[in-house]
Amino acid sequence: MVALVIAEHDNASLKASTLHTVTAAAQAGGDVHVLVAGANAGAAASAAAAIAGVSKVLHADAAYFADGLAENVAEQVLALAASYSHILAPATAYGKNILPRVAAKLDVAQISEITKVDGPDTFERPIYAGNAIATVQSSDSVKVITVRATGFDAAAASGGAAAVETVAAVADSGKSAFVGREVAKSDRPELTAAKIIVSGGRGMGSGEAFKILEPLADKLNAAMGASRAAVDAGFVPNDWQVGQTGKIVAPNLYIAVGISGAIQHLAGMKDSKTIVAINKDPEAPIFSVADYGIVGDLFDVVPQLVAELG
Repeated sequence: MVALVIAEHDNASLKASTLHTVTAAAQAGGDVHVLVAGANAGAAASAAAAIAGVSKVLHADAAYFADGLAENVAEQVLALAASYSHILAPATAYGKNILPRVAAKLDVAQISEITKVDGPDTFERPIYAGNAIATVQSSDSVKVITVRATGFDAAAASGGAAAVETVAAVADSGKSAFVGREVAKSDRPELTAAKIIVSGGRGMGSGEAFKILEPLADKLNAAMGASRAAVDAGFVPNDWQVGQTGKIVAPNLYIAVGISGAIQHLAGMKDSKTIVAINKDPEAPIFSVADYGIVGDLFDVVPQLVAELG
């Protein structure tokens, strides 16, 4: 058995999600190869070769891979698919855009957002907003899988010495073209990779009120997040959203401020190592998953926490 991991990268470096996906691929058994499809992405290919547990890196280089267009990357994967028993990608927007196309073209059932590998053909994935775990056994000749990063430790980014093999790039599909990208810039850590996250909910009351969380996030070098209710209310941008329809996170510390704890939000953060909840409602569902809870007015509690942190 040989597994192929589709690397998520920016041509210069790998995204952390790739390291978690390599771990899942290794647990499925057999060798692990990594595909880096990009433009002038030699640095990303070298980074992939250094990952512990990777035995080969396939580097496909073409200008039309520069922006990770799913139509082109999927065709590159399909050109290589016959050699692999498993094809895996991170369960990010990148992986979710590519692998369904691959699964459809291979006429196999995709296994989405796995959090555990029980065997080469058996995997676990959350369903019903994480309230149940489904065990899925696949008899398909090729297993096409997206991997939820929070379910697997990251593979070591160094220590490997895989060979980098250049493969012929498939032709440009011509089905899509990159037009532009609006990237939210922040000096804070990226939400899905942050070790500490401070999130606010509808209880914040307004977007202006979110500023009260900034000193706390600054003290902790934390990313800022939010519940869907806060995002839908227009308090903060969409890319802050944590939850079933937002980003799935599992930091070392998650501080939920003014978040009631709807099931959809819990699905996105309940695997955090330590959860601290601040809410004036002692019956708020967030307290059911919190390791530490503070019942009180967030506008009093948060400044006190900042003062205690010095």
